[in-house]
Amino acid sequence: MNTSEKRATFSLASIFAVRMLGLFMILPVFSLYATHLSAATPMLIGIALGIYGLTQAIFQLPFGMISDRLGRKPLIAFGLIIFAAGSIIAASSSSIYGVIFGRALQGAGAVGSTIIALIADLTREEERTKAMAFIGTSVGITFAVSMVLGPVLSAYMNVSGIFWLMFALAIVGLFILKFWVPTPKHCGLHRDAEPVIGLIATVLKDRELLRLDFGILALHALLTANFVVIPIILTKTAGLNESSQWLLYLPVLLLAFISMIPMIILAEKKRQLRPFFLVSVGLLFVSETILLFAGNHLLLIGFSLYVFFTAFSFLEASLPSLISKQAPAGAKGTAMGIYSSSQFFGIFLGGSFAGLLLQDHLPHSIFLLCALITLVWFFIAARMKNPRYLTTQLFNVGKISSEQAEQLSNKLLKIPGVAEAVIIVQEGVAYLKVDRKIINMDELKGIF
Repeated sequence: MNTSEKRATFSLASIFAVRMLGLFMILPVFSLYATHLSAATPMLIGIALGIYGLTQAIFQLPFGMISDRLGRKPLIAFGLIIFAAGSIIAASSSSIYGVIFGRALQGAGAVGSTIIALIADLTREEERTKAMAFIGTSVGITFAVSMVLGPVLSAYMNVSGIFWLMFALAIVGLFILKFWVPTPKHCGLHRDAEPVIGLIATVLKDRELLRLDFGILALHALLTANFVVIPIILTKTAGLNESSQWLLYLPVLLLAFISMIPMIILAEKKRQLRPFFLVSVGLLFVSETILLFAGNHLLLIGFSLYVFFTAFSFLEASLPSLISKQAPAGAKGTAMGIYSSSQFFGIFLGGSFAGLLLQDHLPHSIFLLCALITLVWFFIAARMKNPRYLTTQLFNVGKISSEQAEQLSNKLLKIPGVAEAVIIVQEGVAYLKVDRKIINMDELKGIF
């Protein structure tokens, strides 16, 4: 990457991180805090926890598409302002309804897809994959840090203080956007980074992609549902108060991260993603089953969370990789857009159904529901084909005619290791799917 690309990547990753930090910090502490709000019921608490996922799912694709016309930075600024307004409302509310409205507003500031599109504007085609990978890594690290920080900070500033912190982080994001993020010379459509309306129907017909969309929906439904009830069980049953729960989460997350790394390496290098994927879904079932029968045994709860986060971390990292491998050339952005919407909708479903079960005083039935979800997911995933171990490669071809594009495409497809080649004349970009174990990159680059 050149200096400008590094600056764009780091600054936009920072905006992603400061925005997600607050959202993740609320997860392990919200259900305990919300019981003190007026009109709070378990069902409304679950809705409050998950509602931002619903509005995020609804608004993120429109935000990205509108930004093609109105500009990325103005739309990101608008989204951060909406997020900040939602944070103020949630922080100031003494009623669960006010918090639900604030959380819904937070989700409505759905700038994730627009940030990805801006990264595409600010990086060359050849360097874009690195930038996207860095964004993904920063979100993963932010999640782990926030799970520990949430309980610690709630002891000093309460959860309302964390909402105020979210407001402050949104303002930090605005400053980063204004003074650090480069302004692109033009905003173009990037099929590898943003959805294309005309390709949505094609992507939705792909059964392998739909299996992966269901997977991310289920994964985040499990995460949200678990954390509607786990903080309550740790406090009321296992005797671990809210401010001390980080002492459990820290070693659990560290051990899970250490365990996940060799799984990812072996799955990718040995091309064994499918068996590792199925084992991880099975581990989620094991974790939920242990939680169902753990009672007040803190060590059992801790072990089940270790198993859960090991599997969660592997699946969270491998699902986007599988989407990228499976998506047709030139449709990766569309596939990722539908995938992200499924993820956020899963957050809403998980929170809502967990709240409904908690309403009937059946906290452990949440783990039973989660176990059943993992079983359904396992049977759906078991029909998954072995993934194509292909990566996306982009090359700028400049202004060429349709005839030249067809000739170039045919030439590219004759190179060993090139599985797909789509050239979009209007964009001047070649979208390729290649097998890196076969392809001779020097030969490929020589054509361009």
